[in-house]
Amino acid sequence: MKNIIDINYEKFKLSNGLEVILYENAALPLAAVNIWYKAGSANDKKELTGMAHLFEHMMFQGSLNVPKEMHFKYIQEAGGTLNGSTNFDRTNYYEKLPANFLELALWLESDRMGFLIPTLTQEKLNNQIEVVKNERLERYDNQPYGLAWEIILKNLYPEGHPYRSPVIGYLENISSITLDDVKEFFQKYYAPSNASLVIAGNIKKEKTKELVEKYFAEIKSNTFTQLISPPPVQLDKNIIIHRKENVQLERIYFAWHTVKAFEKEDAALDILADILSGSKNSRLYKSIVFEKEIAQDVFASHFGGKYAGYFVIVSTAKPGKSLGEIKNEIFSELNKIQKEGVNEKELLKSKNGIKSSFIFSMQNIDSIANQLNYYNYFLNEPNYFQADLARYESVSSDLIRNILSNFLNKPYEELRISPDKVK
Repeated sequence: MKNIIDINYEKFKLSNGLEVILYENAALPLAAVNIWYKAGSANDKKELTGMAHLFEHMMFQGSLNVPKEMHFKYIQEAGGTLNGSTNFDRTNYYEKLPANFLELALWLESDRMGFLIPTLTQEKLNNQIEVVKNERLERYDNQPYGLAWEIILKNLYPEGHPYRSPVIGYLENISSITLDDVKEFFQKYYAPSNASLVIAGNIKKEKTKELVEKYFAEIKSNTFTQLISPPPVQLDKNIIIHRKENVQLERIYFAWHTVKAFEKEDAALDILADILSGSKNSRLYKSIVFEKEIAQDVFASHFGGKYAGYFVIVSTAKPGKSLGEIKNEIFSELNKIQKEGVNEKELLKSKNGIKSSFIFSMQNIDSIANQLNYYNYFLNEPNYFQADLARYESVSSDLIRNILSNFLNKPYEELRISPDKVK
């Protein structure tokens, strides 16, 4: 395959363990700063679910030399954007701004990496606990179907598995987090040796190295390591859950155990999800939404993380149509693919769509910066762009059939959510 994306990066490590990845691209007068801390909800203690996500909020509450709310203000006044996010495996923070303000972003990130604890207060913690609790209530507890994924994960993974709890955490755990808990989390996970910093865009490498040394080299690291190595998980029988909620329409969810990120079948599972529901001409969408008109929608997706993976199919019934009908059609299509495979036309269409979306996303320097960190985290090789695309190119109809046999022909979890008629 033609070499479409090749990133000429430089990677080095400071004496305190901080990994630094530099990518010079002068196409636009912008710079992106992207830092990953190798701590997500998988690192939460059982009794402190939601800690990693809450801590993401705390990182915007000011540090020793940056008053509360000023991180946002400084970046935005410089014409930049910024945010953070938490998932199972990591927490990241990122800025994109005019390249001549790069030093500002590095100073801000270094100040909260090295000098956050002196400014942590009970008032700030109480405030952010309330913010996160409200976020959970709005997006999960009080949202139609909002607890579905939490229920799926809780039943898909056993007690103690790092993916069993929702990233946002449980209300009772969020409420119980103390200032000492927050400080302990920071001291364990927010060390230079547990982070990787990508700086990309219209930068000068030598000057940028000097800035990295200036702002990050003196930050002390630690020797804490947490080994997470859950055994492979499989269901030994189907799990069927019926739930009544204040919703208008019935919805059905299916979930199967699969593979971790970048394992052999990972890309094929992405392609299968796209063939099933990625467009209006996809198999399930065409069948149950347009032709048979029994569903409002259908969605298939694969998640591959550091410690496990799962494949899901979700569909909402049309009024008067049964979830049993939808289930029969979904499994009929899966059985058909397992027996016959997929044709070359739909396989090529899916590959081209994935490639197109991937290349389009790489038009943004902040997307490139994050992808460099993503590959570095999982593979220790930031420039995996071309090899990543090659994974999808190599997927065959036979491989698609194999993953049906190996994963989707095994026991699964089924969640049905129906309207609660009691008013």
